[in-house]
Amino acid sequence: MRIYWLWFFLCFVLLDASSGLAKELNKRRTPLVIAAEKASPSVVNIYTSETGRSPRNPFRDFGNNIFDQFFNDFFSQNQNNKKSLGSGVLINKEGYIITNEHVVARASEIRVALGDKREFKARVIGADMKSDLAIIKIDSDQFLPFIAMGRSDDLMIGEQVLAIGNPFGLRHTVTTGIISALNRNIRVGKNKVYSDFIQVDASINPGNSGGPLLNINGSLIGINTAIYQKAEGIGFAIPINEAKRIVDELIRFGKVRRGWLGVSVQEMNSQLSRHFQLDREKGVLVIRVAGKSPAEVAGIKRSDIILAIEGHEVIDKSDFYGRMTSYTVDDKVRFSILRNGKNMEVDVRVISIPKQYVAEFTRDWLGLQVQQNNPLLARRNRLGTSKGMVVINVVPKSVGDRIGISPGDVIRQVNQDRIDNEEDYNKSIVDLNNPDRILLLVQRGRQGYYVTLEP
Repeated sequence: MRIYWLWFFLCFVLLDASSGLAKELNKRRTPLVIAAEKASPSVVNIYTSETGRSPRNPFRDFGNNIFDQFFNDFFSQNQNNKKSLGSGVLINKEGYIITNEHVVARASEIRVALGDKREFKARVIGADMKSDLAIIKIDSDQFLPFIAMGRSDDLMIGEQVLAIGNPFGLRHTVTTGIISALNRNIRVGKNKVYSDFIQVDASINPGNSGGPLLNINGSLIGINTAIYQKAEGIGFAIPINEAKRIVDELIRFGKVRRGWLGVSVQEMNSQLSRHFQLDREKGVLVIRVAGKSPAEVAGIKRSDIILAIEGHEVIDKSDFYGRMTSYTVDDKVRFSILRNGKNMEVDVRVISIPKQYVAEFTRDWLGLQVQQNNPLLARRNRLGTSKGMVVINVVPKSVGDRIGISPGDVIRQVNQDRIDNEEDYNKSIVDLNNPDRILLLVQRGRQGYYVTLEP
């Protein structure tokens, strides 16, 4: 009997201790812990490799990749093989993963490791340098943990957030912090602005790129993207509302069909502000509206001042074009404008540049008239090549004239696109959509040089 009671007592003590431990654990399981537990299985580690050394991409100096300015989180490099570590997050059961474009750029092979140690070979569905977002995909017959995308239009400065990623290869590292600022604009170089970043003080390091930013409910609110190289506690994430548009385009079309607005703007200065009776320099001044463009159809006119886009104040020309890059074909965008001292709201539905407008766009926007090159034209004018588009006329005082393009120059490349014929050129111009700057590779004789046009 004594043994029985002793046994009963020990069981009671153990149960009580177990119950106490459970209660203690429940007290410690805060919303942050629950959010981390909820989201961690959907976070992946991305390994990429590139065989051979590729020449430096000149377009990354053009300002399309923010990370040339902030940090380079590629490491373990050698002359023949470059491996990188980045992060990503599964967004559906089909195996689609959001990450940063710079994580998978130029990769010859991509492998993805899940938190449960499963590994998969991945392929790129679509990548966009301007937003630095990419979609990759893995295939599996088994269940794939994923996280549903939340929203970022109700974020509050000061609210707690979590960042999950793989800094320096340390899998599923969780860091916490707060939202330090919203709608943060980051200037890269003189003319490029990335708009509407979420600024956080959660620790973000090389390898975190492409990983999720979460609120305390475990909802995906952003994609961790950049840090200031010489600062601590300053990181940036792409708001998920903006990422959604890009993701949808990448999944559906493999690229982002950015919308064409059809306006040219200039900076406001003190003299213009006084002329238009503004209390400070703000917004951008519309100096040209293309015929039959979405802007003309919507009623935007020359001398209008665009003050805000979707309620976000337009700071300057770079900010204007930076904001417009986040909108895709068929998006409806609301502009707040000032006309003759009166405030107005104008809704514009952006479109792709119609193919029939390519010649008009080239003439009116770039100040150039071009035609397809051919062997006869090349020999007669000693062009040095029979490919590309030949400049046959330059409009005086146009943007093309100001940067020194001359008749007889041959356009061989538009941004990333090689130009061999008129079909290549038309496709490239259509894909430009709403260009803030255009990079051309121009051949003159046997020499080639890059020029940038700001329409």
